[in-house]
Amino acid sequence: MAESLLATPWAVAIDPARRDGRILETGTEPERPAEFSPLPSGLDPGLRQALTDAGIERLYRHQAEVYDSARDGNVIITTGTASGKSLAFNLGVLDTIAKDPKARALYLYPTKALAQDQARAITAIRAPGLRPAIYDGDTPKEERPAIRRRSNLVLTNPDMLHVGILPHHRNWGDFLSNLEWIVIDEAHTYRGVFGSNVANVIRRLRRIARAYGREPRFVLASATIANPEELAGRLVGGEFTLVDDDTAPRAAREIDLWNPPLTNPATGARRSALAEAGDLLAELVSHEIRTICFLRSRRGIELIRKFAAERLESKAKPDLAAKIAPYRAGYTPAQRRGIEADLVAGKLLGVVSTDALELGIDIGELDAAICVTFPGTVAGLRQMWGRAGRRRNGLAVYIAGQDALDQYFCRHPDEFLGRPVEAAILDHRSTEIAAQHLVAAAYEMPLTTEDEDLFGPDLDESTGPLVTAGELRRAGQGLVPRRPGFVAASVSLRSSSASSVSVVDRTSGEVIGAVELGRAFTTVHPGAVYMHFGTTYEVEQLDLDEARAVVRPFDDEWYTRPRVETEILIDRTIETARLHGVELRFGEVSVSDQVTGYQRILSADQEAIDLIDLDLPVQEFRTKGLWYTLPERATGGLPLNALLGALHATEHAQIAVLPLIAMCDRWDIGGLSTNLHAQTGEPTIFIYDGHPGGIGITRRGFDEFARLVRDAHDLIAECPCDGGCPSCVQSPKCGNLNEPLFKQGALELLGSMGV
Repeated sequence: MAESLLATPWAVAIDPARRDGRILETGTEPERPAEFSPLPSGLDPGLRQALTDAGIERLYRHQAEVYDSARDGNVIITTGTASGKSLAFNLGVLDTIAKDPKARALYLYPTKALAQDQARAITAIRAPGLRPAIYDGDTPKEERPAIRRRSNLVLTNPDMLHVGILPHHRNWGDFLSNLEWIVIDEAHTYRGVFGSNVANVIRRLRRIARAYGREPRFVLASATIANPEELAGRLVGGEFTLVDDDTAPRAAREIDLWNPPLTNPATGARRSALAEAGDLLAELVSHEIRTICFLRSRRGIELIRKFAAERLESKAKPDLAAKIAPYRAGYTPAQRRGIEADLVAGKLLGVVSTDALELGIDIGELDAAICVTFPGTVAGLRQMWGRAGRRRNGLAVYIAGQDALDQYFCRHPDEFLGRPVEAAILDHRSTEIAAQHLVAAAYEMPLTTEDEDLFGPDLDESTGPLVTAGELRRAGQGLVPRRPGFVAASVSLRSSSASSVSVVDRTSGEVIGAVELGRAFTTVHPGAVYMHFGTTYEVEQLDLDEARAVVRPFDDEWYTRPRVETEILIDRTIETARLHGVELRFGEVSVSDQVTGYQRILSADQEAIDLIDLDLPVQEFRTKGLWYTLPERATGGLPLNALLGALHATEHAQIAVLPLIAMCDRWDIGGLSTNLHAQTGEPTIFIYDGHPGGIGITRRGFDEFARLVRDAHDLIAECPCDGGCPSCVQSPKCGNLNEPLFKQGALELLGSMGV
């Protein structure tokens, strides 16, 4: 174990955990000096002066490399947090605008908050001729015509491009006719279903730009990922030059791997990671160490903030408790902007956030970053850690949960700290996703064979089913939508649901939040416990016709977990393989989910109180997945209940380790195991992409199935529990509430596959 950085202000807060063994491993990232280059000689003189006035008299070497490479073609830059990526892509754009008043540039950001933050930074440079403007859903309608006419640098997001710009491109004729640059920031966020949708939106943008006579250059900026050039090609199309040598200075950073203590060695139960995080956050804040704490769960961040506040109040420091705020999607824009401003101004000492603040929003200097449970990717984890110690020594802490993957990392701390970042996965050709965008593109301009280089050489094959289904019709030499109406409005980029459910507080009548329709049955079903801004609510009613969930304040000490019944039908086998007697297949499947009830669970000891039935509609979707049948020699000796438990435990373990292969987390994946599937006639395990159409996750699992089997076996075999626990075969998302499970049987099944 490496020693903690010396003379650090956080030592008193974390040393108790170091002494009692909760900190398993400590690593350090050393300080790194900067490497500089002069400002390019060909810069516009007015821009050179503006940069000098802003205190920029030289560049980091990688910034100069981006400027040089972007003059010749498309570029993707992948360097660390706070490495100056914004200036790297701004420089060429600002130089073009300074030299050509007619030139236009379009910037895409994944969030409104990031666009607003970057607009402030660009404006501060005072570049000559620059007329920037934000164009998103919050832009007043009366201001939009002037922005389209006058602004030469427009900052927006993929959603607004999708529904507010491309379908109305005739209003943007002058802008598109002079479009020189397209910048896509935080490109690593465009993966999975979101990235697959955005890749289609970018192709629609390129198509419309061509119609106005333009082929703009692209500059992409990303966190470090394993496949930046591949991601850029899939997202945009075409060839990209990679700039990945980070030459910015970096302060030293201490990294601690923290495992909560066991509370029951026999069952593998550990103290809640949320409670551990709340205590650590309180300790750091009590020493006025500015801290950000990340967790993917919206409910979880509310609990961490609550636990930290209670800890500070018990230490007679209620004034500090008021200096911790939660931050997540579902808050109003005004609420989020207020939290961001308070962070920058130093009014807050702590913030508990979902990954909404993982991105490059300027929230001032922070001393410590805590990541609670594995966020799904090493790339995301490093982005979060990068929030701490940008300008002086920082502390980064990973607090493991009981989840199987978290505990796998705790058993392999050296591998975890040195683990390389993953490849970002997206599939812009996903049938369901691409079909929606083909109809949207046809609304913008008739589809013809000339569009095949953007949408694929089999355009006739892709559009044929849409013609048959009555979505498209032939008009002249092209295809147009058959139905009237605004096509893009029905296509959601960020989820499989195009709409959301409003959450309404019955006592005040106020809309306090929103939940995607696809998540409503599991999140705001009747009786569900829902958290918002530190307050707990119980759902009284879910009205699907009104898209509204009515809640009331709630103060009992339990939470809820839905029970979901799943059925799978095999639609088409795309590829087959054989591994040690296992028949392995990859293809298209139809999934039916129904929430049939929910469990109430005590927050203190995680014990279930009862199970309450529900009657909610079935949700159906088609996706891609892998499945395999097991030979009788592997299963024949097991009684029925043991066989069901062994299959179920094997399914859980493989889903748990699939994120080690694909850039995803277990919430992106679904599974089903059965002793007798109607179509295979044998014991079968399914693992499928949890998004309609599939996005390439289980394809990676199929391609590396031997590794999937080996990692799942190691995960279970190394766990010291007796009969299966949350650290090996239990799953927090199991629709069957983790029943039945048979740990030893899973080891035997996986062993029969040649491990």
